[in-house]
Amino acid sequence: MSKNWTANSWRNFPIKQQPTYENQGLLKETEAQLKNFPPLVSFDEIEKLKAELAAVANGEAFLLQGGDCAESFTEFSHDNLKNFFRTIMQMTIALMHGLNKPVVKVGRIAGQYAKPRSDGNETIEGVTLPSYRGDIINGIDFEKNSRISDPQRLVESYFHSAASLNYLRSLALGGYGNLEKVNKWNEEFAHSLDSKKNTEEVIGEVNKILNFMRACGLDAKSLPQLTTASFFTSHEALLLNYEEAFTIQNKDNKKFYDLSAHMLWIGDRTRDPNEAHVEFMRGISNPIAFKVGPSISKDDLLKLLDVLNPENEAGRITLISRMGAAKVEQILPPLVEAVRDAGRSVVWSCDPMHGNTIKSSNGYKTRKFDDILSEIKSFFKIHKLAGTYAGGAHFEMTGQDVTECLGGNQQITELNLKDRYHTHCDPRLNSSQSVELAFMIAQDLAAANS
Repeated sequence: MSKNWTANSWRNFPIKQQPTYENQGLLKETEAQLKNFPPLVSFDEIEKLKAELAAVANGEAFLLQGGDCAESFTEFSHDNLKNFFRTIMQMTIALMHGLNKPVVKVGRIAGQYAKPRSDGNETIEGVTLPSYRGDIINGIDFEKNSRISDPQRLVESYFHSAASLNYLRSLALGGYGNLEKVNKWNEEFAHSLDSKKNTEEVIGEVNKILNFMRACGLDAKSLPQLTTASFFTSHEALLLNYEEAFTIQNKDNKKFYDLSAHMLWIGDRTRDPNEAHVEFMRGISNPIAFKVGPSISKDDLLKLLDVLNPENEAGRITLISRMGAAKVEQILPPLVEAVRDAGRSVVWSCDPMHGNTIKSSNGYKTRKFDDILSEIKSFFKIHKLAGTYAGGAHFEMTGQDVTECLGGNQQITELNLKDRYHTHCDPRLNSSQSVELAFMIAQDLAAANS
């Protein structure tokens, strides 16, 4: 255990991005209630993810992390969960083909209900109310009672997370994502593309493998390696009173784990090493990540690695780069080189979403497909030049057919944004855009590795 650390030592440090609860008594009762709930994940699952991420850090696998900007209670349904899982599996097949390596699948799901905000208040037509901070805190409706921070939402978020995780486990282990089925989905997807050549090449290669297996007398539907999938959950550890409630010591190895999710991350706004979020995260043994944005310096980055991973454990730390397509080639290389030269074992992952947010002419917050792709390509190029491994990609995406990001094969324009703009926070890639992006990345990776 880290020196002078306890599950609640974070309470002695300054903290940002927290709600103000009017009923402190109810908050304490709710925290006590949460501590009696069963954990959402297990020690062994967390250690399994850490081992898989260690393979990523060693260049032997690739991390695909994706899901909602902020989950919402209103979009909670079995159809949305199933479509999300289907999209992740379609992306996985494309990336596996391009890399010829395993893909570690981590969802921003089953707990991503809180969202940091740039401003604590929001003003509309002269009325000022607290900002919407995610369904775990308050409601999105611009109405006084809705925007009150409600401790009972912590409990509601737990049960939504538990139900989501239970269903996702059944999909992952029950054969829904078997290789034959996923390749059929990708065939259906290919029919919608203007240019099918590269996509059909991947699908054709997978079909050749399946046909060869049948010729050898092997049934792909009966092989666990082809019918089940490892799938892990993650969320931003923003509300530390919630995270503390699920922090438990493993009696076997004496380490503490946050059993609210397999992987947790610290946002760009809360990564100060002298504040509460870093204090909490340094003591848990989960794989953890933190966002690496334009404001971070080389010294800040290395100091965070010292605090969060003093033993330089492989699989412990994922660095999620979020620079923006216009800035990444200027800002990221010195940081990559500093980590390399210091001999730190990390997973470098690219978040091409947050640095590329714009406002459309008709007032919608959106992102351009081409900017997202451009930042990812630059990310791979930077690591190739530095002799380091570009180990992952981190997307805000959904399995739904939304119209929140511009471009892609569907050619979504500003006029289309109003059609199906459902996000409670930031714009997400829809299912088609997500799969298209994965195939385009895979094409570049395959060319680079040939």
